[in-house]
Amino acid sequence: MTLSAFRCKGLAPLAGAAALLAGCAVGPDFVAPPAPEGARHGAAPLPSTTMSAPAPHGQAQRLVDGADVPAQWWSLFGSPALDGAIRTALANSPTLAQAQASLERAQHDYAAAAGIAQWPAIDARLDAARQQVNIESMGITAFPSPPPFTLYGASVRVSYVLDLFGAQRRELEGLRAAVDFQRFELEAARLSLAANVATAAIREASLRAQIEDTEALIDAQRRQLAIVEQGVALGGTARVEAERQRGELAQTEALLPGLTRQLAATRHQLAVYLGLPPAAAADPGAESERGPAGATANANADADAVPVFRLAELRLPDALPVSLPSTLARRRPDIRAAEALLHRASADIGVATANLYPSLTLSASAGTQSRTGGDLFDHLNVWNVAAGLVQPVFRGGALRARQRAAQAAYRQALAAHRQAVLQGLREVADALQALHSDAATLRARAEAARRAASTLAIVTEQYRLGGVSQLALIDAQRQHRETTLALTRASADRLADSAALLQALGGGWWQAEAETDGAPQGRAAAPATTALR
Repeated sequence: MTLSAFRCKGLAPLAGAAALLAGCAVGPDFVAPPAPEGARHGAAPLPSTTMSAPAPHGQAQRLVDGADVPAQWWSLFGSPALDGAIRTALANSPTLAQAQASLERAQHDYAAAAGIAQWPAIDARLDAARQQVNIESMGITAFPSPPPFTLYGASVRVSYVLDLFGAQRRELEGLRAAVDFQRFELEAARLSLAANVATAAIREASLRAQIEDTEALIDAQRRQLAIVEQGVALGGTARVEAERQRGELAQTEALLPGLTRQLAATRHQLAVYLGLPPAAAADPGAESERGPAGATANANADADAVPVFRLAELRLPDALPVSLPSTLARRRPDIRAAEALLHRASADIGVATANLYPSLTLSASAGTQSRTGGDLFDHLNVWNVAAGLVQPVFRGGALRARQRAAQAAYRQALAAHRQAVLQGLREVADALQALHSDAATLRARAEAARRAASTLAIVTEQYRLGGVSQLALIDAQRQHRETTLALTRASADRLADSAALLQALGGGWWQAEAETDGAPQGRAAAPATTALR
């Protein structure tokens, strides 16, 4: 028999033996926990439409039961600048790069284990050794010992561990679950990053509006101070009234440094989300960009710079999807990641259980040995076939302890999965309640701001005519300032909580995945309006 003939004939019995002797896999077969029941998220049913308010972003929002979240859910806000920022973040974020690398590592770990489990190991060996045999040491004295010689050898060894009780299959099952975990972790990181960019953009827009409102109030108070100072100069107004007006102006001016600091910090954070240094958050020409020109400035912005966001350029979604609690457990990537960890823990129980039972290894080798290298491969003169069965007998209780540890780890993962489901339900319930509360708050803030502006106009005219004291004027100015800033914050809260609901519902990743046959990268999302028609 030649060495090549042995290779062809030797693999077939091993493959057949693997198919015949491989038995059932011990340990539990994984079953996903049941989805939560119920038709609503909160303690009490909520209206399907929010209130409206006579203010920017004050339209009523419809909550559409059973609708899907769009894959590019952020496009519901109608801001090209936000769309571009999130695209940049998804392409450049170091956080996503880490998650992607973790996924690839898990995939390679699975491929390595699958290769070992599904195929026999084949090793080739080639060696040469210089030897000296002393036959006198063997008690043979009739003949002299031969001179030293060189012995050449070549062999091929094939070995395969039969998976009799499913240890390798359970290990592969666990590694597949580990791949799923990393895939869902990547999706969760994408969702979190997109939501963080959207929230930071809304916060920046809110801060810009508050700064603009504060500057407008400062301008009005400065004009009022000039009138008071003119009255003091003419002797018709007491000096104390000018001091009071200066004090009120100083209080309003004191708001600007804090708002400016918050704006800078928000833009620095946005730059990091986009994978850019904080220097990219510089806002050159911001003064000239205010108003309608802002859209043009954003459209022409440098690709390596953080775009400018303004409340007027962000649209409040008219309709928002609301999924059932039973659907939520399959849509949130963090819940799916917790389920994958539970699956891994279940497979680990199978591995620990299979290690209690015997393991069978088949091996065969064939080769040749010769004193000359020229005829080394002419004939097969060395071979062996072996089977080894190993049954653990005594390991000091280690194997049983590992099995119990795996069972405890499963219970831990089950509790973590349940916590993830409850957390997801709470976040959706909180976001739904926040949407209704935000709408009611905006209506109240709009009414308060309208009345404060009307009161200020009346008091200002009365003060000019001498009908009210300056204290009444300053009080009216303070109320106008507070209600104006509160109205801006209430408007931004509606946008932020709309984004929070879309994030809590899972962000629509499953739709993008379906469109690309499960590929987690390079996905083309469906139009944002498709899911809410």
